[in-house]
Amino acid sequence: MSRSLPRVRASWLGSVPYRQAWDLQAELVRELREGGGQNTLLLLEHPHVFTMGKAAVADHLLWDEAERERRGVEVVWSDRGGEATYHGPGQLVGYPVIDLSRLDLSIPRYIELLERSLIDYLAALGIESEPGEPGFTGVWRQGEKLAAIGIKLNRSVVSHGFALNMTTDLAYFDGIVPCGHAERRPTSVAAITGRRVPVQEAAVTYAGNFAATFGVEIEWAQVAVGTPVRS
Repeated sequence: MSRSLPRVRASWLGSVPYRQAWDLQAELVRELREGGGQNTLLLLEHPHVFTMGKAAVADHLLWDEAERERRGVEVVWSDRGGEATYHGPGQLVGYPVIDLSRLDLSIPRYIELLERSLIDYLAALGIESEPGEPGFTGVWRQGEKLAAIGIKLNRSVVSHGFALNMTTDLAYFDGIVPCGHAERRPTSVAAITGRRVPVQEAAVTYAGNFAATFGVEIEWAQVAVGTPVRS
């Protein structure tokens, strides 16, 4: 008799402000650390926001406060790894909140699989991509970044995750030094292929790639997130 696959709950949250999604992750991490809870894959998009990871510095913000206000961009200093990045409409954000010990994964192996799941998803769209060189996490195509990855480890529980540019307005990346490297520019699925894949459609398809890559079974469920927001 074959052994059943580990289960991961997946939820499409729609558009969620960064701080609300951050608070939700913290609650899911707490539940897992206390021995309960479920491994969860949160899929969503954010309103315009620059997030500053632990390695970010103020000089990575290139737009002043007035310009950020004009463009409706919030700034949040986050507890994830990495430097500055941008989130906004048209970008698929994935936050796997996973107890790595339940899946017998190390951090390097987890990041490797997360990159592979995105590479496989992009391949189905006709895009050849690759993981970054040593020191450059994420998913790249011909030196341009398609997906950023930044995670946080709390004992054996990982949170935060990836941001994949689908139909993202890439001009917003001009407001920061992306991931601390001004010479490394972003790109998107739309810029490469001309296709404008809706983020929710991308989320549903990508969940299948996540399941196949990590060897888990996806179960879709609703996950409450703070004050109701646009879906």
